Amino acid sequence: MYEVGEQIVYGCQGVYEVNDITHLDIGQEDRLYYVLTPVTSGTDKIYTPVDNKRIATRRILTKERAKAIIDKIPEIAELTVSNERQREQTYKDALKSADLSNWFSVIKTIYIRQKKRLEQGKKITALDERYLRNAENEAYNELSLVFGIPKDEIISTITSRFESAC
Repeated sequence: MYEVGEQIVYGCQGVYEVNDITHLDIGQEDRLYYVLTPVTSGTDKIYTPVDNKRIATRRILTKERAKAIIDKIPEIAELTVSNERQREQTYKDALKSADLSNWFSVIKTIYIRQKKRLEQGKKITALDERYLRNAENEAYNELSLVFGIPKDEIISTITSRFESAC
């Protein structure tokens, strides 16, 4: 269970702070809920059951863990997509996992795919562009908070790692 004041990753929706833990009587059930507010922007609140199994959550990474994952970028595997009709679901599942390594797998997969398409004179697909933007946004926002540095610095550091790995 998370504590009030902790920052958590809430699915593929960003980093949130636990502002409160409260009982809500919705329907016929009295359940315990987290009250979450986004760390980076907005004042919206999300109420999510403490025992929610549908949306992955986790504490934000420590600096040490984040650095270890970044150092392993060259070793992070591409996602395996058995057929093109399953590509979007594969990307979606990786993003929903709330796992930085999976987000990096999406980014790496799309970087390699984009590179191959450019060599063939083709542009990046709209699907790839959308999921690349989503994966980068989730990863870079969290890393910016973890390291306490501007998102632009994170972007340039991580992008250079991916370019040398791909």
